[in-house]
Amino acid sequence: MPKNVKKKKDKAADFTKAKLKLGKGKQLANNAIDTSFKARSIVLPTQSIVIEKDASTPLTKRHLSFNDLITHLKHYNAATRKDAILGMRELLETHWHLLESNLAPLVNAVVRLIGDEDASVRKALLGFMSWMVPRIPSENIVPHAQLLLLFTTSAQTHIFPEIRIDAVKSLDIFLESIPETVVSGISTKGHGSRVLDGYLGILNAGTKYGGNEGPATATSTASVTLSQTSKLVVYNSLSTFLKHALAPNASAASSPDADPTKPMRAWFLKNAFTSEDAFIKFEQLLLPKQPPFGQGPTCQRWREHVEYEENDDEFISTFPMAKPSSGAHWTLQELTESSIDGERVGSASDLERSLAAHIARTLHSTLIATFLDYAPSAFTPDGNPSPTDVDLIRAVARIVHTLYKHVFQEVDQTTEVHANELQALVGYMTPYFPAVSQASKNIRFEQFYEEYNLIYCELTALLMIASKGESSHPAQKRRVHEASLRGSGGVYPSTASFSKRKDQDTLRKQAAGISDFIMEKLRGGAGTTSTSGISSHISPAAYLTLLPTIWTLINSSMILATPVDQRQQQDNEMLQVALDHAVKSSSKGAVKRLTVEFVSRIALLDTHSQYRGSFQLGLSSVEDERFKEWLLHLPQVLWELGASNILATETIMRAILRVLQRRSRLTNDERLAQQIQSRMAPYYTINHAVRGQLPGPYAKLPPTPTPPSAAPSSSALGTSNSSNAASGASSASLRRLALDVAVTLLALPSGGSAKEVLRSAVRKAVEGSADEEYWRHITSTT
Repeated sequence: MPKNVKKKKDKAADFTKAKLKLGKGKQLANNAIDTSFKARSIVLPTQSIVIEKDASTPLTKRHLSFNDLITHLKHYNAATRKDAILGMRELLETHWHLLESNLAPLVNAVVRLIGDEDASVRKALLGFMSWMVPRIPSENIVPHAQLLLLFTTSAQTHIFPEIRIDAVKSLDIFLESIPETVVSGISTKGHGSRVLDGYLGILNAGTKYGGNEGPATATSTASVTLSQTSKLVVYNSLSTFLKHALAPNASAASSPDADPTKPMRAWFLKNAFTSEDAFIKFEQLLLPKQPPFGQGPTCQRWREHVEYEENDDEFISTFPMAKPSSGAHWTLQELTESSIDGERVGSASDLERSLAAHIARTLHSTLIATFLDYAPSAFTPDGNPSPTDVDLIRAVARIVHTLYKHVFQEVDQTTEVHANELQALVGYMTPYFPAVSQASKNIRFEQFYEEYNLIYCELTALLMIASKGESSHPAQKRRVHEASLRGSGGVYPSTASFSKRKDQDTLRKQAAGISDFIMEKLRGGAGTTSTSGISSHISPAAYLTLLPTIWTLINSSMILATPVDQRQQQDNEMLQVALDHAVKSSSKGAVKRLTVEFVSRIALLDTHSQYRGSFQLGLSSVEDERFKEWLLHLPQVLWELGASNILATETIMRAILRVLQRRSRLTNDERLAQQIQSRMAPYYTINHAVRGQLPGPYAKLPPTPTPPSAAPSSSALGTSNSSNAASGASSASLRRLALDVAVTLLALPSGGSAKEVLRSAVRKAVEGSADEEYWRHITSTT
């Protein structure tokens, strides 16, 4: 029954008319065909068929202009942004002039890509900036530095570690071009402070610098998901940043990173004087006034209206804004550097030391953890260490060296905490000293071992000074005694407290190790190899780096020795080796001038009334003979130099002059005076057996400029005794400095024919020259 009903309904449905409902249209048949269509326009905004471009507009190979590329740099597609960066470089390589008027829009577009989430875009951007930024004058980048550093520091704190690492790579590019701007405001919440916070955040080094949430703590980088390569990028960048942030703050006399091609700044002698002013006055005795590249000297005479002179460094140091720029106006970069330097005057050393101390304490645990993680593989005995591990240890050693060298600039202000930190670091470094590989001949690894050894020597020397070396001064002993009288409630000086707690035997062993290493280096010559397998030839940079350690060993040899050693050995072996090296080094070698500067300072130390070191001349006859041998060989060096190295010639002349003027213990020997007189005579005039009288190397020196007035004034030249000599003439001419040396030699209380030979040689050398009247004037009372 139900089946029949259903069949009837199905048959009736085929003939039933569908009822229309209100609001519904007529339904189409099932077999109806839709014939409707829609038309759309095709938009081609970047095609040449739509846009008419000026034929003179510079275009890339893809026919994109500068404005097109700027638009593509902001495109949502990563591939388009990357292509825009590559196209921008292509366009600027052939049309560099576009950057003169379009630098601002380019920077505004590029900075937003520093934190781009696409790795290929960031890689292309780093390649583009490393190519473009060094080619732009720094004064043109400085106005945009704030924007560049703002986006870079923001990327340093990005959630993705790879973006933070690429931001550090961008900082490396800026540190090469505008380092002063990058590190500015490091202690005043400026760019440098944010950059430093970024470094510490990447390394997970405890609290941020300058935070008030309790003492700074640090954690190991093992808790941070960074690969070895990423850690190396951060450590290398941080090392460069700290070098620029701390080194410019130091004064010229205490700069820790001196240039071997410039006059020495013996900052390591500062703690041997009662005050910094006394040290500065001592340094001025040997500071050359001659331009280093042989420019003509200037005569400094009294004038009613003072004008700036290019070589007037003393005037510029006092009034830096008086120096004109290369053009008609000051550049923004020069004004920025001058304003930065002006903020540091007076408190630069204190700010620098406080900054270095805080950073050192914050990074202490992190540095130790990194060193312990990678040192075993970097110093592997098989001679094939991992290059990444080697570079990581090198970066850590450089950071430690930069920080603690500034922390220990003032020994009296060094805290016990930092002394203990440095002691711990040196203790971990000791098992790998001296670093040497018997199997590897890779020059890269050899340079690393050499640098590591030099850094270890200087850090150990700092420990020697902080522990006991400088506490022997009477004033410091008095402070220790006063503190002890106050009982347990008194505050002991940091150096005394440190020296009481530390094992002096360990320090003696470390000092003995660096002493043997340095003496081995100084005794070796070019091309020789030491017993440990490393080259003993010492470069000017290495010698300059070792000078603080050499001086510390010389000044502290009797203090660090045991009582038995003090009774058995009275001679200073390190001093003797240093003097032998100074005498035997080649006259035209790059290290010769540095040896003269160092030894002359040692010879003049005890002539200063405010010198407080333990080293003195006259305590050993062997040492005195070595000093005399060194002094007598200087005329020969002057002869061999001739006019090939003006800076070295002036350094030697000034050294001889000051040793004679200040009545060093070396000049009390009458026989020595006669010998040096006879050896200096051929420098002015040669008496050849066949050719007769010939001009000596003195004639090859730059001639003296003609002074405004005919006769030199007595106020400028002084008298002719030992206190006269070159007070004003040294800044006028190198030839006159040589004449001052001669007249000072003639004033020595010694007789014999050597004096007359010297007088005659000089008189013939100046005959008919512009210096004849000057020589007649200074010898009028001799």
